[in-house]
Amino acid sequence: MSNSAPRTVPELLLERVGKTPDAEAFRHPVAGGWKSLTWADTEARVRAVASGLRALGVAGEEVCAILSGTRIEWVLADLGVLCAGGATSAIYPSSTADECAFILSDSGAVACFVEDAEQLQKVASRRAELPRLRHVVAFEGGGSADGWVVSLEQLEASGRAHDAAHPGAFEEGCAAVRGDALATLIYTSGTTGRPKGVELTHDCWVSQSAAVQRSGILDHEDPLQFFWLPLAHSFGKMIGTAQLRIGFPTAIDGRVEKIVENLAAIRPTFVCAVPRIFEKVHAKVIATALEGGGARRLIFEWALGVGLEAAAREREGQPPGPALALQRALADRLVFRRIRALFGGRLQFFVSGSAPLAREVAEFFDAVGVVILEGYGLTESSAATHCNLPWNRRLGSVGPAFPGVEVRLAEDGEVLMRGPWIMRGYHGLPEATAEALDAGGWLHTGDVGALDGQGRLAITDRKKDLIKTSGGKYVAPTELEAQLKAHCPYVAQVLVHGDRRNYVTALVTLDAEGIRRWGATQGIADLDLPRAAEHPAVQALVQQAVDRLNATLPRYATLKRFTILPRDFSEAEGEVTPSQKLKRRVVEARHRAALDAMYPAGG
Repeated sequence: MSNSAPRTVPELLLERVGKTPDAEAFRHPVAGGWKSLTWADTEARVRAVASGLRALGVAGEEVCAILSGTRIEWVLADLGVLCAGGATSAIYPSSTADECAFILSDSGAVACFVEDAEQLQKVASRRAELPRLRHVVAFEGGGSADGWVVSLEQLEASGRAHDAAHPGAFEEGCAAVRGDALATLIYTSGTTGRPKGVELTHDCWVSQSAAVQRSGILDHEDPLQFFWLPLAHSFGKMIGTAQLRIGFPTAIDGRVEKIVENLAAIRPTFVCAVPRIFEKVHAKVIATALEGGGARRLIFEWALGVGLEAAAREREGQPPGPALALQRALADRLVFRRIRALFGGRLQFFVSGSAPLAREVAEFFDAVGVVILEGYGLTESSAATHCNLPWNRRLGSVGPAFPGVEVRLAEDGEVLMRGPWIMRGYHGLPEATAEALDAGGWLHTGDVGALDGQGRLAITDRKKDLIKTSGGKYVAPTELEAQLKAHCPYVAQVLVHGDRRNYVTALVTLDAEGIRRWGATQGIADLDLPRAAEHPAVQALVQQAVDRLNATLPRYATLKRFTILPRDFSEAEGEVTPSQKLKRRVVEARHRAALDAMYPAGG
């Protein structure tokens, strides 16, 4: 490596290995515990993958897809592709065979890494439609007789042999990668239509990682990340390249059912997450306290009130005062300490992204002493452009821009951004690219926002999601949806509706475990979702939350009616994206009859 600054992801990796070869890079689950990889270990495996891909004929900027959940092999495959000079296209493991075939075909992928037999079958079933797909590499299982499928072990063995036969070829290949070359092709989740491939170059990741480092957000003692988010999402890619730049270790395990267990075992200092996780924790804690009844409920409500008041004063720059400080210390001993223990006991902060975090949920965590730094970005901006900082944060905002990003608001409030890690464009879609990126290089985000005097950005809603009632009033649905979920811990999802209607309504789904547990406290046994949707007591429970929400809203924005559905919205049904964003058009089309029934006069 030269002494010049890294220009590409391969150079970032090699610089990191050169600086701290023996430091821990990754920790991943194995039978009976966790196994660590140093940076030198990581480089050896990445070298084997990259050389194996070169032996298979992967050439510069050719696309290799990864169809897998979050695991260490995903990271090794991604870095291997980039060090081979290729580009990575990520596919969510929840994708259908048709969705996989679309991405593989549209991206022109020449190879595809698959997690297991289930994912392999999705690709194999469409083999005849994918003539450019020359090889499949399986993380689990063996190869095929015709050589079309090879195991990861076979690929790495081939790579080691290739590397031995061609000394220096790996380093030469890494050095040959250009900064403006395609590194990542991420397909948008498609909340409003067919996914588009977002082209992100090496320059994007290198410049963004430098900005994250300059911001100082990760400057704390002995940093350790626990990572579980989908690596098919740009959020995961962003933190991965920041890790190469800064050098902190990451414990990686994408099994959602293991999150609580892993937090206790890993004891991380920071964790990236999406709002749905915080909503679930908030709902579970509130519901458990309410169902406890008696003294337990009273103590919790008192403690939460104390915490909310103290935190609110501190956000205004006012000391709590001796009496309130003493009360908070007692509340911490009785309640808050137990909540923080759920996260391992060393947590400095969470980073929340992908969707807006409800203010009520943010205030709850602030009150109990759990810091959530809300951030913002799009796939088209390589994920992060803004984030609250531990020493500069404001609830309700997504913080200041990272160094190097320009931000301004259009006349209608739309957030416009320009900077070195904005996308190159949409793959094969020049008209869509021209619509998103204007002649001045400004990305039109589609989000409506506001800037405060310190440059901190607040996102109020999606421009395309804003509801305009027949009376001409604009309503921000995502804000109302988040608030209603915060008001009722038994609500799972909400879709607020009312565009070109004469009033606003909502579709509501329930948390199956929570509502069953609540039913037991009310003497209603075996309260499943279909029964709960029609039960008068549940209707009254949700109505109380709606009434509390409506009391804070202007009359035109209040929810006049709601319908509880007999099941939750699901990714399998195509109603939410893998990051749990509602696909509004899909939900509204699928539940059109329920929506129309709330407007009996046709309004």
